[in-house]
Amino acid sequence: MLNYLINRIKGAVIVLFLVSIITFMVLMILPGDPAQLILGTEATPDMVKDLHVSMGLDKPYYMQYGSWLIDFLRFDMGESYLYGESVSLLILNCLPVTLSIALFSMIIATLVAFIFGVLSSVKKDSFIDYFSRSIMQLGTAIPSFWIGMVFVVFFGLRLKWFPISGYVPASENFIKFLKSITLPSVVLAIGEFGLLLRIVRSSMQESISQDYMEMARVKGLSLISIYFKYALRGAMVAPLTIIGMQFAKLVGGTTVVETVFALPGLGRLVLTAVEHRDIVLLQGLVMFITTFVILITLVVDILIMFINPRIKTFERGE
Repeated sequence: MLNYLINRIKGAVIVLFLVSIITFMVLMILPGDPAQLILGTEATPDMVKDLHVSMGLDKPYYMQYGSWLIDFLRFDMGESYLYGESVSLLILNCLPVTLSIALFSMIIATLVAFIFGVLSSVKKDSFIDYFSRSIMQLGTAIPSFWIGMVFVVFFGLRLKWFPISGYVPASENFIKFLKSITLPSVVLAIGEFGLLLRIVRSSMQESISQDYMEMARVKGLSLISIYFKYALRGAMVAPLTIIGMQFAKLVGGTTVVETVFALPGLGRLVLTAVEHRDIVLLQGLVMFITTFVILITLVVDILIMFINPRIKTFERGE
């Protein structure tokens, strides 16, 4: 178990190091002078040169990278050209919004996927199975931005059940907080539960076909014990992996939904940084999101190790 954990941590560190190099170099070679963008078109060459020196842009790339990486490890990502504020502070201000809708959407998607996935695998080729496969296809095929606009018009403007834009922190008003994240979370969940439902269904069918399931039936165990205690536990590895990947993807990829519902999250911050070529802000966002994704993947790997003992056996070479 310890060797497995050490190997996963080593792999995560190596991936993060490689991503940091790629992120720094790609963003640095993009056309346009950051100093010129900050000072504007009326800046003199001497002013641009002085700002280059103060920002360290006159140094070789490897020295700039070293300083930038050390600062990132201290959670000091510099100051945004556009906002004039600390990148770390901007990320921390936007993070609760993105985490709220990502977490809520994954809860919804997971509940729907497991309910319909388990039922469709237990009642194969029944009405519930065909219905589950239908909503699986619909959830995968319909674009999230279109669903978002339909929800805004129907639930927000016509029925007025939910606000169509903005975010209310949970510390201010919990009911308004839930209302502000419900529509965007449901939109995201619709786009995610199709794949998860498919994985749950196929994993449950494979688990039900195992020999130990027949032994459980011979022993006269209840259906709840057979399907939920044994079959579902054996089928958890693949769905748990997908849940971790989807959650990590949502944290870094909610730009469309945050734009539709005017939410001040990480997705909109990334879009703003790209539009205004705020290199410092974009570098900080890319590295933060990448680090978060790697950590989520590492946590999922550790959870799978405890759920599936065969991994520990494989690591020992047995």
